[in-house]
Amino acid sequence: MKLKCLGCHALTRLVYLSAAYSHHLVDVTLMPIGLHNQPLNLRVQLQALIDDTVGQGYDAIVLAYGLCGQATAGLIARDIPVVLPRAHDCITLFLGSRTRYQEEFAREPGTYWYVQDYIERREGKGTSLSIGAGLDTNIDEVYDEYVQKYGKDNADYLMEVMGAWQHHYKRAVYIDMGVGDGHQVEEETRSEAARRGWTYEQMAGNLVLIRQLLGGEWGTDFLVVQPGERIAMAYGEDVVRSTPILLE
Repeated sequence: MKLKCLGCHALTRLVYLSAAYSHHLVDVTLMPIGLHNQPLNLRVQLQALIDDTVGQGYDAIVLAYGLCGQATAGLIARDIPVVLPRAHDCITLFLGSRTRYQEEFAREPGTYWYVQDYIERREGKGTSLSIGAGLDTNIDEVYDEYVQKYGKDNADYLMEVMGAWQHHYKRAVYIDMGVGDGHQVEEETRSEAARRGWTYEQMAGNLVLIRQLLGGEWGTDFLVVQPGERIAMAYGEDVVRSTPILLE
C-alpha cells in the first residue's frame, strides 16, 4: 500500500522510525505541536491535507493523532479511508495501549507526562514542557501577562486559583521510547519535578501502536473511516467512531 501519514511533531522520531520499518510506502507530513492549543485550527489544517491527497494515488491516510481535544473529530474521509488510533491523546501512543494508560491514570491521576520529541520541538517559552498540560512553565511570565490584562488584584487571585489547581498534580513521568539520546530531556524532567515538589518516575514506552498504524495492521485498536464518513467522538472505550456524512 501507499500511505499518507499526518502526525504531530511530538511523535517525530517514532513516526519516521516506524515508516522506515513499514512494509508499505509511507509519505509523512508532521504538524507543529502548538496547534494542540488551537484544536479547531488543527482540524482545518488536517482536513486541508486530507483533501490534498485526493487523486494522488494513496491507498489510505493514517493519522498519528488521538482525539486530541476533539481536533480530529469532524474530519472527513474523501476518496480513501482515514485510519486513526482509538486514543484520547498521544500519551496512549507513547505507552502502547489504552489499558496501560488507564492503569497509570488509576494509580496516579495527577500526572504530567514528558517525552523527548515534545520537549525538544515545543514552540516558544509559553508551551508547557509536558504533554497536554495547560500549566505554563514560566509562571512569572504568566503573572506579568495577567497584571497587564486584568490588573494586579485580579492577577493575584488568578494565580492563587491556578496554584490550587496545580496541587492536584503529584507525579512527573518521563517516557523513554528508546529512540535517540534522551539524557538531557530526562534531566529537564527531573528538574521540573524537583522544582514543583512532584515525585519523579521514568518508564519505558512502547512503539506498538505507531508501528501498527504505519504498518497497516489496523485491528481493534484503530478506527478505519471509510470514504463518505466523518470521525466522531465516542463515549466509552472506543473513544472514536465513524458516522456517515448527512446528505444536504
